[in-house]
Amino acid sequence: MESSVDRIGDPWGGRVPYGRHEPWPARVDTYLVDGVGPDLVQRWVQAASILHSDGDAMDIAVVDGRMAGVRGRATDRVNRGRLGPKDLFGWQANASPDRLTRPLVRENGHLVETDWETAMHRVVSRSRELLAERGPGSIGFYTSGQLFLEEYYTLAVLARAGIGTSHLDGNTRLCTATAGEALKESFGSDGQPGTYDDIDHADVIALFGHNLAETQPVQWMRVLDRLHGSDPPRLLCVDPRPTQVARRAAVHLAPRIGTNVALLNALLHETIRHDRVDHAYINAHTVGFEELAARVAECGPEWAAGICDVPAARIAEAAELLGGADRLLSTVLQGVYQSHQATAAAVQVNNLHLIRGMLGRPGAGVLQMNGQPTAQNTRECGADGDLPGFRNWQNDAHVADLAAVWNVEPATIPHHGPPTHAMQMFRYAEQGSIRMLWISGTNPAVSLPELARIRTILSQERLFTVVQDLFLTETAQFADVVLPAATWGEKTGTFTNADRTVHLSDKAVEPPGGARPDLDIFLEYAARMDFRDKAGGPLVTWHDAESAFEAWKRCSAGRPCDYTGLTYAMLRGGSGIQWPVNERAPGGTARLYTDGIDWAHPDVCENYGKDLVTGAVDSAVEYRSLNPDGKAILKAAEYLPPHETPDEDHPFQLTTGRTLYHFHTRTKTGRAPQLNAAAPDVWVEISTDDAARLGLAEGDLVEVSTPRGALRGRLRPTGLRPGVLFVPFHYGYWDTPAGSGPDLTTPGRAANETTVTDWDPASKQPLFKTAAAALTLVERGHGQPSPAPTTTASAPPAPHALPATTGGPAARVSQAPDTAWDSEGDPR
Repeated sequence: MESSVDRIGDPWGGRVPYGRHEPWPARVDTYLVDGVGPDLVQRWVQAASILHSDGDAMDIAVVDGRMAGVRGRATDRVNRGRLGPKDLFGWQANASPDRLTRPLVRENGHLVETDWETAMHRVVSRSRELLAERGPGSIGFYTSGQLFLEEYYTLAVLARAGIGTSHLDGNTRLCTATAGEALKESFGSDGQPGTYDDIDHADVIALFGHNLAETQPVQWMRVLDRLHGSDPPRLLCVDPRPTQVARRAAVHLAPRIGTNVALLNALLHETIRHDRVDHAYINAHTVGFEELAARVAECGPEWAAGICDVPAARIAEAAELLGGADRLLSTVLQGVYQSHQATAAAVQVNNLHLIRGMLGRPGAGVLQMNGQPTAQNTRECGADGDLPGFRNWQNDAHVADLAAVWNVEPATIPHHGPPTHAMQMFRYAEQGSIRMLWISGTNPAVSLPELARIRTILSQERLFTVVQDLFLTETAQFADVVLPAATWGEKTGTFTNADRTVHLSDKAVEPPGGARPDLDIFLEYAARMDFRDKAGGPLVTWHDAESAFEAWKRCSAGRPCDYTGLTYAMLRGGSGIQWPVNERAPGGTARLYTDGIDWAHPDVCENYGKDLVTGAVDSAVEYRSLNPDGKAILKAAEYLPPHETPDEDHPFQLTTGRTLYHFHTRTKTGRAPQLNAAAPDVWVEISTDDAARLGLAEGDLVEVSTPRGALRGRLRPTGLRPGVLFVPFHYGYWDTPAGSGPDLTTPGRAANETTVTDWDPASKQPLFKTAAAALTLVERGHGQPSPAPTTTASAPPAPHALPATTGGPAARVSQAPDTAWDSEGDPR
């Protein structure tokens, strides 16, 4: 029976319970703008979500050439018709009146509108000048996790083989670089071992620093449906905040920020001590067990309790839950990736699965999660700094193979040292060696740490900055050239979610004004630069999305992320398909490592590993000596204290993060009325104990300060771990009078005014969760509630004491469970 639900006030909608080992039933969510019923929709155009990493398949409703709503695709394996709040309402930003429709160039210190010819001429002229005067190392590219596969691959080719620069990275460096690095350290290559389908089969699900309910809400719906069904899973939650996951967990651990490795070493200690290990699997498929066992031998629950400030009995209880699981699924996200010893901690989660033999079977898997819709493509295509196709920059045969695909000399492709990561690129721009920075689909003037420093870098006259985006973001306001881009729904392309599911997103409507797809912009740049292969022909030989996809297939052939068996036709009309897809797996691959470890052999692995403490790169000789047969590596790690800890002047630990209703810097979600109303401004969370001790109350305006800077927001006391402050990182300045940053007299509202310029030594991912902070009262709230939602981890201890977060009639969504659906997503 169809029902109508306020999906702001009830973000996860109604339940469709199902039991273990049963298929997840469909529930189709549909939102159409007021005045448009299903009978008025002229076309439904296939797409998938662009506002998180889940890859929720959907159809876009088109009426008179405009988007009029969305519905979930019941036939898709990822979401079975369900959509989250950002899926349902975020698309409205496409029609925002402040979309960029014409290029902008800087004249006499001000950005003014111009035509594409003028804008591209400036970009190409400056590129040629710098190549002639300073060489390829003077140009850098900083891209996104929200473009399409075809666009990343084109960018990688023109940057690597056209310009010849090693300065290419994505903002995936900020969110899931550690996911890729941890997979490389353990398995020799990137590539998600598990699948979302493992939720259907696991009897224990462990979530390490992963607020699944808010970052991938549709998969949380899946967990909720299982919790309401027969033989439900038991949950382990490791998180300092009282998330929806924590509230339903059999065991919730809230360790001191920055102590993940200590906690995980204790869990490994208990698992090994009680002999809850699969010795046959360890002997057949791993190396390093003896070293791991020795490393954690003294790391018992009592030892970890003293470091993590979690009761030893609770740690032992968590270890018993993990060790007693019949089928264990673990997920990992920013609470690990953006914290101290990020890669070391993520690798220990892999170790738990390897010593228990919990891989490659239904319900037994690990999901090193992504945060963005196309972060996986950034990594696969080499737009994150790695070589395309998960090739190894230290392996000359891999470089030669890539050079053959591109028909260039191997020396053309920079591989003399590790690729330049984003934090280092901005350092080079600060020092003056990078003189041109092309930023596409990301907003570093809000998302990078220590924003005062970032604004100083971007405002340098000697740095020529190109920004390619939908809106005049905080970053675009510093640019020399701004290129208006088309977005999801206005262009065609593919993207791959966190469990390797490839979706096709078709063009539904025309982009506004003169906005162009990112692919078209990159193709025009390559043509104007006249990039050539070694035979004198064009380096970039494709002309549209589908031909770019075919070119990528040739590059992926024989690599872990093999797309050679996929076509656009296969991806239309039904479900997304999980790579690899090739002759061996023509229908796709649900799980990796079902029969041993495939990509860790020294001849085929993506890298040879790093020192988890220093980040030093291991050599081919060292790797071959350790792992000649290509097994999974059980890499041990010693706990080390965080670099910045609380003191008398800064007594709190500050952690930043996400809320259900927004994505990144709100350039889209802040322009969707229902989403913006649910969380309209920044807030500061504090534990109820700390609030009482300091005499602070709901709605008080407070200032959070660190040695880097300060921000102000309204206070929300919650069940947060004492001694910790939480601030959502989404809020910048585009919708304030200041525009690009805080004014000169009052602290701003961006969380990254306060965060530290520091990063994990192995993954190079910035540490957004380990700053020491002070808290001061600015003014009393006098009963005014903070703008924090009441439906999420930000809920107050007594939810009914405050007005509930609701969306009203404008947020009501049709839900149709228990219906049979055809391949086009229509009810039979």
